[in-house]
Amino acid sequence: MESYIKGNYRRSIFQSDKGYVIGLFKVRETNDEVLEEYVNQTITFTGYFHELNEDDTYILYGEAVNHPRYGFQFQSNRYERIKPTGKEATIEFLSSDLFPGVGEKLAKSIVEVLGDNALDKILEDESSLYLVPKLTENKIKKIVNTLKKYEESHQTISRLIDLGFSMKEALSIYSEYKSNTMKIIDNNIYQISYNLPDISFLKVDKAAHLLDINIDDERRVKAATLYVFKNLIYQNGDSYLSKEVIINNVNKFLNASYDNYDEVFRELEDADYIVIDGDDYYLEEIWNAEANISERIYDMASKPTKKYKNLNVLLEELQKINNIEYNDEQKKAIKKALENNILIITGGPGTGKTTIIKAITELYQHLNKLDYDEFTERLALLAPTGRASKRMSESTNLPASTIHRFLKWNKETLEFMINEDNKSDVELVIVDEVSMIDINLFDSLLKGLRRNVKLILVGDYDQLPSVGPGNLLKDLIWSEVIDVVHLKHLYRQDENSYIISLAYEIKDGSLSEKFLSSYSDYTFLKCSAKHIKHNLMNLCEKVIEKGYDYKRMQILAPMYKGENGIDTLNKELQDVFNPKTAEKREIKSGNIIFRENDKILQLVNMPDENVFNGDIGVIKYIKYGNTSKSKKDEVYVDFDGNLVKYTPKDFSKIKHGFIISIHKSQGSEFEMVIMPVAHSYRRMLYKKLVYTGVTRAKRKLIIIGEPDAFALSVQNNHEYIRNSKLIEKIKYKFVNNS
Repeated sequence: MESYIKGNYRRSIFQSDKGYVIGLFKVRETNDEVLEEYVNQTITFTGYFHELNEDDTYILYGEAVNHPRYGFQFQSNRYERIKPTGKEATIEFLSSDLFPGVGEKLAKSIVEVLGDNALDKILEDESSLYLVPKLTENKIKKIVNTLKKYEESHQTISRLIDLGFSMKEALSIYSEYKSNTMKIIDNNIYQISYNLPDISFLKVDKAAHLLDINIDDERRVKAATLYVFKNLIYQNGDSYLSKEVIINNVNKFLNASYDNYDEVFRELEDADYIVIDGDDYYLEEIWNAEANISERIYDMASKPTKKYKNLNVLLEELQKINNIEYNDEQKKAIKKALENNILIITGGPGTGKTTIIKAITELYQHLNKLDYDEFTERLALLAPTGRASKRMSESTNLPASTIHRFLKWNKETLEFMINEDNKSDVELVIVDEVSMIDINLFDSLLKGLRRNVKLILVGDYDQLPSVGPGNLLKDLIWSEVIDVVHLKHLYRQDENSYIISLAYEIKDGSLSEKFLSSYSDYTFLKCSAKHIKHNLMNLCEKVIEKGYDYKRMQILAPMYKGENGIDTLNKELQDVFNPKTAEKREIKSGNIIFRENDKILQLVNMPDENVFNGDIGVIKYIKYGNTSKSKKDEVYVDFDGNLVKYTPKDFSKIKHGFIISIHKSQGSEFEMVIMPVAHSYRRMLYKKLVYTGVTRAKRKLIIIGEPDAFALSVQNNHEYIRNSKLIEKIKYKFVNNS
């Protein structure tokens, strides 16, 4: 039975533009034994609401929780407003602040004439108010309009919830369309999927089914076309697609064919959802991103460079201070970074990228005669992930952040607060791990930076491309209009090490026989695919005996499915790293058993809890439903000191992290990496993937499996070639403006 509290709203502590409220609620009644002690008391509540009024009585449905950060509160997932009933309640309601100009005397007069159900009578027949003595026509109109508006919003929201939308979604829809909401639902409910990006086509389509809209209705086909188009773009990383690819995939999705796609595309373009550029079909935001990036790159790269007379002398002094000697490539990168308006520094592991970033910041501060506070106000050290930004901060002793945090992402408006209308004042921006950045995020970054900014982009061109659309780092380098410093000299190795040498052999596609030898930092354990699981378990037991914990080592694999896939191996590895004991509490969710001390991988962004996709934590403790205030099982995960609570509705947001995908490991480094390799991974074994996996290892790399499968992966250059016109657009800017 769903828990509820009935009572009165008192006031808001916080309220977002999207209707999310943290407030105080006076409890009058409840069906929950845990909450009975709070009857006639005021408690904190949270949830999504529309126009809460102190004069109304509400029923909030949800659960009582003891939030690890905010304490006891009632989390509401839906609510009902109780219409005033009885003489006294109706008089109090009509004389409230909702009805300006209606005092207690007039309210009593209305109720005396129309009875205790006066509100229903007015809504049924507004002319009934003419029976009330001394009530002017102007006042009648105001009362009727206020009551209709008051009633309409709640009826509309109730209708949306009946169609399957959540309270949050219903409020978003009503906030967008207000009094036109029912017209939108009746005329074209699919309009919701266009205007509200956080409500998917699939959710709207389910509601449309309840409205008996035909599967081949042209409104459905048009919305489905945009939905499939977006999915293809974001799944494959393309910037544009051909018309034929889109149509074929939409027909598969609808399980039917449609004859008039030209009209569908024309209407989508007229409504500014897509851009048709010759034979190339773009989502409008990606077409705009390519256009903006090419314009900003031209602007930065065409400005004159700034020369420093004493730069060589200062560089020599810096070498003495840091007791380091920069090679010619590094010196070139440092100088160009300080002189140019934009520069790309690219190189593999061990080429000194981190060392260069530190030198650039130190010399920039010295050249501009800035104290620490002044410098940190002008500087932005950025990376796409929290782990990468943390490494930048540790290596430079300066603050660093993710790009999202720098641009101040607002999850309520789904927009960055630092943008083209509210630009940052920073003057020097250094971005690391640029290979992970997609075209949309880079476009947003450029929009948030002033024209006089100095931009330095650092990354490894040979790593996997971004998860999102575009091939940014490659395109910027291949455009040949930006200065690029290629770092090739290796630092981070000794005579008996091999990790970095292996990375370069993979990169060059020329694997030597050394990969089967053992080194101080590298071992290849040969075995057949059917023995990988058994040997991996034995290896992990030995690793544990040597003192490696969850944080110091990581197992990486290319695929989730199959005998040697991530999903299967995580179950086996749980028994090795965190075996069942009487002292450890555990709960089952689907086919996964979560156990105290388990290593956990976060799968989605949860900004409210400061935890993000790819973060790794450990289950600190578990509370069972019979001991928790929520009466539900609770899992508490520690992410480096940040304790986050998960209830059953959140369990899909986490999974075991004993072994994770190579894609999820991007931007991270681990002291030890163990990587199984077998022919069964064939579909995902290609050069960039294994290169990325190998370069995650900082001090020790162990590959276990089939040598010929690994060798074939190094020779496999086959990767999906993304559609992009960024190079072409950048070059066009320079040719046409020269």
